[in-house]
Amino acid sequence: MSKIIIGIVGEISAGKSTATEYIKNKYSATTFKFSDSLRDVANRMHIEQSRSNLQLLSTILRQNFGEDLLSKILAEDVRGAEAKIIITEGIRRTSDITYLQEVPNFKIIAIKTDERIRFERLTQRSENIDDQNKTWEQFQQDGAQEAEQQIKAVMEKADFTLDNNGSIEDLCIQIDSLLTKLQ
Repeated sequence: MSKIIIGIVGEISAGKSTATEYIKNKYSATTFKFSDSLRDVANRMHIEQSRSNLQLLSTILRQNFGEDLLSKILAEDVRGAEAKIIITEGIRRTSDITYLQEVPNFKIIAIKTDERIRFERLTQRSENIDDQNKTWEQFQQDGAQEAEQQIKAVMEKADFTLDNNGSIEDLCIQIDSLLTKLQ
């Protein structure tokens, strides 16, 4: 079996991490997040890892080192990975897939989830330090940020789309079916 490289794209709290963890645990996949390198920089600089700080850091780095910087980083990480299934999570821009599309067997999977469900999940999970106390208005403002704007354009390029408006079990069934097709 050759490598399967999956790029997961979706709006804030669509279920990208849930899908990634499921595939990682069930199929022994290696995972890479676009935010990993941003979190590494934030940690090194002792900057709080809030969503707004990570978005700003992403913008600054891309403006100064190229829109495709994060794609370059992840494509190199993917090429060096030994696993048979590799997941890149958190694609937000078309430039994020520039170098990943050059990697054989790269497929984009979009995860679609209604906005209200995504808001409820965000405030329950608290992935970022400022998520738990987020208001509906703040959530909508986050979704309007530059880093979130191009997600829909990338989702339109997806090879496959999963519906995550139901239970985790429903999402897992869709993932299993998809991975059976890809293997």
